Amino acid sequence: MKSKAGISGCPSYRRLNPFNGIRFYRNLMQTKRTSIVKTAWGWLRFAIVIGAILYLFAPPSWWQFGVTKAVDREQVSGFTLSGFDGGNQWDFADKRGKVVLVNYWATWCGPCRFETPGLVNISNRFESRDFEIVGVTVDNDLASVPEFIESYGIGYPVLLPGNDPNITGEAMTLPTTFLYDKQGRLAKKYTGIVLEMTLRSDIESLLAE
Repeated sequence: MKSKAGISGCPSYRRLNPFNGIRFYRNLMQTKRTSIVKTAWGWLRFAIVIGAILYLFAPPSWWQFGVTKAVDREQVSGFTLSGFDGGNQWDFADKRGKVVLVNYWATWCGPCRFETPGLVNISNRFESRDFEIVGVTVDNDLASVPEFIESYGIGYPVLLPGNDPNITGEAMTLPTTFLYDKQGRLAKKYTGIVLEMTLRSDIESLLAE
C-alpha cells in the first residue's frame, strides 16, 4: 500500500532539472558582471570629476615638470633679506655654489600651512648637502610668526621681505616659491602649493648639475 508521503513510506521528492542549475549559474554570473561594470563606470566617472577639478583649480606648479633648462635660466641680481629675529642679513650673493629655495608665506595663508610640513621635510632631507632653504614671512602683524615657527618645527631661517628682484609691486599669490641653481640663476618659480615630491625631484636635478 502506498503511503501519502511517498513510495514505501519514503518522503516524497521532486526530480531536479539540471538545466535549471545551469540557468541559475548563468544568471548569477550575468548579475556579477553587471555589478562589476556598474562599479567600474562609477569609479571612472569619479576619477574624471576629480581630474577635472584638479585641472581647473590645482596650482600651475603641479603641471610644470622639471626645471628650466640651464641655457634658458636668467641670472638674478644680488639681493638681501633681513632676519626675522633681528639677526644678520641674509645675502643671496653669498650662496653661490648652493641650490637655494626661497619660500614666501604668511601665517594666515591656508595653503601655506598645508605646504609647510613638506618644506620642513625638504630642509631636513638636504641639510647636509649644497642646499639652503629660507622662508620669507609677509605678515603685517609679526606677533603670530614665532608661534607658527614653533608649531611647525621650522628649523630653517625665517626672513623679512627685502629687495628681491623677483617680487614686483603687484599682489603676490601665496605661497610663492623660487628655486635657484648653484650659479644664482632662477631655475623655477612655483605659484601656489608645491608638492614635496616635486621639490625633491627638482632639487636633486639641480644638485646633480
